[in-house]
Amino acid sequence: MQLQLTIGSINISPGLALAPMAGVADHPFRVLVKEQGCPLVYSEMISAKGLVYSNRRNRSLLFFTDRERPIGFQLFGSDPEILAEGSRIIEDYEPDFIDLNFGCPTPKIIRNGDGGALMRSPALCRDIFRKVAAAVTCPVTVKIRTGWDQNSINAAEIALLAEENGIKVVTVHGRTVKQGYRGNADWKIIKEVKEKLTIPVIGNGDIDSPQKAEEMINYSRCDGIMVGRAARGNPWIFKSILVWLQERKELEAPGAEEIVEMVLRHFKLLSDFKGESIAAREMRRHAAWYVKGLKGASAARQQLVRVNTYEELEEIMKDLLRSNSS
Repeated sequence: MQLQLTIGSINISPGLALAPMAGVADHPFRVLVKEQGCPLVYSEMISAKGLVYSNRRNRSLLFFTDRERPIGFQLFGSDPEILAEGSRIIEDYEPDFIDLNFGCPTPKIIRNGDGGALMRSPALCRDIFRKVAAAVTCPVTVKIRTGWDQNSINAAEIALLAEENGIKVVTVHGRTVKQGYRGNADWKIIKEVKEKLTIPVIGNGDIDSPQKAEEMINYSRCDGIMVGRAARGNPWIFKSILVWLQERKELEAPGAEEIVEMVLRHFKLLSDFKGESIAAREMRRHAAWYVKGLKGASAARQQLVRVNTYEELEEIMKDLLRSNSS
């Protein structure tokens, strides 16, 4: 089974992507999922205002290497002019495309009228699509939710506005903004959007196994699928999905030794990129995701919250490995 995804003149086969997750989809993690065969990656979401007003943190989010291509950089904001200017700044870094965030449910983002709040304003969405698409030469895509809440499902309306105003691909997360990440994703809305558009559609939501990936493809007939939270601590999921779709083989889950090796490698990549102090703080969360399900994981998580150095993490991982070897 093949997914054929086209973003402008870029052909991605199969159309399998890592979601643009804040605090997760940074350069080191993108490298790891690329090594597991992930064909398409996105950056963490980047503030348009931060770019325009020279916020250094936002500029650091734009780092990538050619081995991460094709890569899209995701921009958030709500002012059409600032989003257009931010897009021009991003284009100078030569990503393969720019993605607009119309779905983030984080309260701080919503309060500013950004992310998922835009689902309540179709006219503003149209203006943003038009301004950003005209501001850059690279393809522009958008990620949306099914609607603001269950009483205002309007993904198809927003998606059609995107298509009519220069957007090349629409990704639909099958939950409302108010739903956040609770409950189940509604794939019916993804299917509805796919049936109404002529541009490609990527389906997102509840893809946590190769079988769920296949189910999403068969049900919605989408052009691509996007994996989000199921990839946290599990870069192997992309290889598992690819092998299942292409060879009908189910890969064994990684064992404790392979997991520990990946945790330590992830720390080293993070440390090289951000410095050991920041890497240690960020790996507390990442490592907790990696070790979930292993014998002794609960005790390890209690220790992980205090990790400050590579050596400390390595010792915890060695103890965990011993627990799973006995």
